Amino acid sequence: MGKLSLEGLELIDAIARRGSFSAAADELHKVPSTISYTVARLEEELKVQLFRRSGPRIEMTEAGRELVREGRLLLQAAADLECRVQRVASGWESTFQLALDGLIPTEILGPHIAAFHEVADATRLRVVEETLTGTWESLLDARSDLVLAAGPGPAGGGYLAREVARVDFWFCVAPFHPLAREAEPLTEAQLRGHRAVVVADSARHLPARSTGLLSGQRTVTVPTLRAKLALQLEGVGAGYLPALCAEAYVRSGALLRKRVEGERPQETLSLAWRVGAQGKALAWWSARLGEAQTVQGLLDSVGRLHGGSLREQPTSIPSPECR
Repeated sequence: MGKLSLEGLELIDAIARRGSFSAAADELHKVPSTISYTVARLEEELKVQLFRRSGPRIEMTEAGRELVREGRLLLQAAADLECRVQRVASGWESTFQLALDGLIPTEILGPHIAAFHEVADATRLRVVEETLTGTWESLLDARSDLVLAAGPGPAGGGYLAREVARVDFWFCVAPFHPLAREAEPLTEAQLRGHRAVVVADSARHLPARSTGLLSGQRTVTVPTLRAKLALQLEGVGAGYLPALCAEAYVRSGALLRKRVEGERPQETLSLAWRVGAQGKALAWWSARLGEAQTVQGLLDSVGRLHGGSLREQPTSIPSPECR
């Protein structure tokens, strides 16, 4: 008895999610040697092998997968118990995680974070950025308490959601990209002949979602909207961008907006939380981000952020021969 601890379960869970000891060490703010030692000691105490090692590569055994599955239930139960005790004591959550779709950069929340800490200085706030289904999944997996998510929520329920905005998307290319010279509207056949830049869905378990991508089209997948925008400015590929991000670049000539057959529809932006969730931090943030004025201010800030970043772009646009 006593061979398993919550800390040990958290460590094994981090390795399973991140895929390596070194990545788990980064997440847990530990050195890789500590991770390796802890795993070896746990395997020795349990008398089971949790991972198969082949040089730097690791593969989880069936015993390890079972430990992760059941361990996550124990970790969630412990977290729920901790939250309940703390909420009874103060009404404010000890920790609160807010997940934003990558469309909304964390840095523009600065004034709202400052206002929150004026009334809830003891609550440890964590803000994370996810993408597409990954934002919804972070809510359903109880990693996040409140999400500002793009697109439709997954089936199955378990959460409440309220639409707070709609976002337009424009198909954009660099002025030296081959599609820039094509007549509009661009057809699917024309688009399929060129590489698309896409942002990876950050979902870990739920089916990943792709938008604005044609079957059979070549792609380069990047982790963030910032990276996608940068590559499209460089002419590496083409694709849809949120209008509020692309508008300043289109005005400056750094990007061209091209009309296409079957334009991508507007994307909804929704605020969502789990059914039955309570707490003063949840109430504060859901009220704050549920205000139309706040949401519009965030969207305006995204536009200003990208407009300001134009000062960092080259003053002249490279010719196709330079590419």
